Amino acid sequence: MDTALDLLNEVGLDGLTLRTIARELDVKAPALYWHFKDKQALLDEMATEMYRRMVAGTSLDPGDGWRERLLKTSRGLRAALLGYRDGAKVFSGSRFTGVAHAEQMEGVLSRLTAAGLSLPQAVAAITTAYGYTLGFVTEEQGVQPVPGERREGYDVGERARMMAAFPLSAAAGPELFGDYDRRFEEGLELLVAGIAARYGIA
Repeated sequence: MDTALDLLNEVGLDGLTLRTIARELDVKAPALYWHFKDKQALLDEMATEMYRRMVAGTSLDPGDGWRERLLKTSRGLRAALLGYRDGAKVFSGSRFTGVAHAEQMEGVLSRLTAAGLSLPQAVAAITTAYGYTLGFVTEEQGVQPVPGERREGYDVGERARMMAAFPLSAAAGPELFGDYDRRFEEGLELLVAGIAARYGIA
């Protein structure tokens, strides 16, 4: 997993293959197929390892209410995904191996149900927060694959000139393609306020 995650940062998801990893480890590719039947199995384990590292690096207060816990887990997930080139793509559609994620999920669900939500409502709240975070980082990494690197074609000045006939859309460029930290936090605030309003919880 260390080798696979290091290579992910170098070559991205499209360039990451079992053969590439085998070459880096100086073994034959069939040796890896003993552990992973295909690339998706590899991605499942990579996502699980990324999650383990995220949990190890996230400080959670037992006294957190549902808002604080939902905010902290969403922020922690974003930070973990941004730690790897194509991190959000690796996570998207992957299935965790084992139950490494269950403790944190239990913590959020228990706080939401203690606040008065039914279990289906609590699941809707956490999956919406998860989907928001994953989608946000997918778009963020589409512009900035890793911090400090910007893909070609995302010059907001050039975009504004091309869209001059659509002044509001042209002016929206800096909001759409910059200041990701602030925009993520604003979206989280909207999401949490929406959960509170929808389900009538404090």
